[in-house]
Amino acid sequence: MIVIAGITVFVIRTFVAQPFLVSGASMADNFNSGDYLIVDEISYRFDDPKRGDVVVFRYPNDPSTFYIKRIVGLPGDRVKIDGGAVFINGQKIAEPYLDESVQTLGDSNLALEENHYFVMGDNSYHSFDSRSWGPLNEENIVGLARLRLFPFNAIGILERLAYTELNF
Repeated sequence: MIVIAGITVFVIRTFVAQPFLVSGASMADNFNSGDYLIVDEISYRFDDPKRGDVVVFRYPNDPSTFYIKRIVGLPGDRVKIDGGAVFINGQKIAEPYLDESVQTLGDSNLALEENHYFVMGDNSYHSFDSRSWGPLNEENIVGLARLRLFPFNAIGILERLAYTELNF
């Protein structure tokens, strides 16, 4: 029984879902330090990551470190950050997940190659993301943040933003 239970836990954590503890302020106010999430590792085996998805991934320069960020740019996109606004293929995107007082910091202008994504933290003042280290390769993506288990007053399923909700 113990061996079967161990194998079951291993398979679920390796291929289906795994827990993730948010650390830091890069995704505040949507995700705060100490939030306990369940990451869906299966969805991206059948569907590509979408703009607006909140993903957990291995940091490209140190694969032992995990980050959580929001996908802003998709493969083939040109991402430009200028004057606090994010432009995808020349069109400014609305960011409904951001507090209105938050302004994106930094400037960037790059074309994303196949299997590369541009990710940013919702709290750009405290986020180390694609603006600093460049595009994220799809192979580093662990999965989609799908469920919040803690804090108890925020338990729930994390909805994916529809592409049209980003209004660009």
